[in-house]
Parts: sequence; C-alpha cells; structure tokens
Amino acid sequence: MPQVIEWKTAGPEDIVWKYPNEEITWGAQLIVHEYEMAVFFRDGKAYDVFGPGRHTLTTLNLPLLTSLLTRIAGYGEKPFKAAVIFISTKVFAGKYGTSAQTTELAPLKVFGAFWFKVENAQLFVNEVIGGQKAYTTGDVNNFLRGFLNEKIIDELSHYDLVTVFTRLDETSMIVKNSVTDYFKRLGIELTDLRFEGIDTTPEYRERLFWLRTGRTAPEEVLRMETMKSAAESLGKSSGAGLGTGMVLIPQIMTPTGPAQAPAAALVICPKCNAKVPVTSKFCSECGTQLTPPSAGTINCPKCGHPVTSTSKFCPECGTKIS
Repeated sequence: MPQVIEWKTAGPEDIVWKYPNEEITWGAQLIVHEYEMAVFFRDGKAYDVFGPGRHTLTTLNLPLLTSLLTRIAGYGEKPFKAAVIFISTKVFAGKYGTSAQTTELAPLKVFGAFWFKVENAQLFVNEVIGGQKAYTTGDVNNFLRGFLNEKIIDELSHYDLVTVFTRLDETSMIVKNSVTDYFKRLGIELTDLRFEGIDTTPEYRERLFWLRTGRTAPEEVLRMETMKSAAESLGKSSGAGLGTGMVLIPQIMTPTGPAQAPAAALVICPKCNAKVPVTSKFCSECGTQLTPPSAGTINCPKCGHPVTSTSKFCPECGTKIS
C-alpha cells in the first residue's frame, strides 16, 4: 500500500504543519486539501510546491528535489529524505500589544489586530520556516507579532503625546504600509492592521487632557472633559483586553471644526472692484497698485487702521468713526 501524506488534523487557526515522517517513498500519495499548499523542504531550503489535489510523487513532479538528490548521489535512495510542510492559505487574524514611548518619553501601551495570509508558500517556507525556525502555528504567530510590535514602537517614537492620540488612523496606515512591504519579502500578504486601544500613565493623561487648553476656550474645555469621561468609561470595558487603563477615541481629541479667525478689513479695488485686504499693496485679481490707500478710505483716529469712509466703527479696535 503506498504511503499517504496528508494534513488530516488542520484546525481553523492552524497556519503550518510539518508531516512527522521525513522518510518519503517514490510513488507516495500526497493529498493537499483546498486552501492548502505542500512544500518539500530539505537542508534549510524549500523545493517543489504542490497545490490542492492528489499527487503521486515521481521524478517528474519533483524536479527540483530530484536535481538535488542527483547531485548528492542520493537519487537511488528508497525512501529519500525530505520534510513536507503544509501551509494554510486562508486569511488569519492576529493580535498584538506592546509598550512604547513618545518624543517626550511619555510611556504608552498600545494593542490592536492584524489580518494576513500566506501568498507565496515557497518564499514563506524559506524565510519563516527555515529562516526563523518557525515550524508551528505558535512559532509563526510569535514571530509576526514580535515584528509588528517592533515596528509600532519605532513609529510611535516619532510623535509627541497629543499627536499619537489625535492621529491614530494615520499612524496605523503608516505602520501598515511599512509592514506590508516587509511581509511581502516573507511571502505574506498583510490584508489589514488596526489600532484598537492606547493608554498612558495617569500623570501623562492629565497633561494630555489640558495640554491643548491654553486659551481656556469653553468649547475646548468641554471637549477635553468629554474625552476624559469617555476614556475612563471605555477603560473599564472588556475592549481594553490586551492593554491597560483607558482606551481613547481619536475623534474626541480632534476639534469639531477649525478655529474661526476674525474677519479681515477689506477695501474695493478701484479698477476691478475686487475685495482685497486693506494691508494689500496690489490687487490680487488684477494687479492694480493699492498704495497709497485707495480712495474712499481714512485712518482710524485711535489705532490708525485704514477703514472705509462710510464706516461707523473701526473694525480693528471698535472706535466710533465721526
């Protein structure tokens, strides 16, 4: 009865499995299920790759391994020695969590999730299975999580405390793009990466809450107080599982709209009638020189700011114009 090589115990979370017997006979039946790849591995290098289906092992469908065996005078061996590595090509979800710090050395704890799948089985076996000695699903997960944590630590170290909490989406995208390129070199496609929570120490929380309230505008204080309440509430929820303390929502940290600047005093261009700031030397529409001030303007008796002759009050200092 021919030898049968098959991954029978594959679970929904299993990424990789190594067939326990490295004594392979010619004519053996290799069974590869859907969403799987089988890679022949020997002396630290991946050789022939098989997709889903039933395969009878011969010199014709093992050309790379046959070439190797011929060179090492092992062609006639029955059985020959090689490891068969089964790889699942499904999309897998992973978790990460690490400690980092900002430019002002504020301590951070971040956690989140990422999704990936093996895109190039031969490259994956060469770089991860052989290169990192990751022969089990646990080894693969630990390697990928460790690399992600390292990238996140490095990226967050370039931001200050406020920026980290107000630009999580942007930071997440930067980290994802950086990791995506590296994962491709490992034969892995990173399909998504997300920050789910971030925390700092109580000391830096207080600093964060009031760091942006220097002008003490009521709406700013209200927003920061709302954020503080939300953070305390969310920090007690199960969503903070891999982190500790509070989970901050970036949208709360961001003002609802841009600050309104005071309206600038305008004059009418005598040539094209465009409205331009009184401090302009030339019209921005037609280029007409506006200095000395255009006709129809006078200077405020108190602050000297140019105003139109029909104005009742100075738009700069509020002085009544007689």
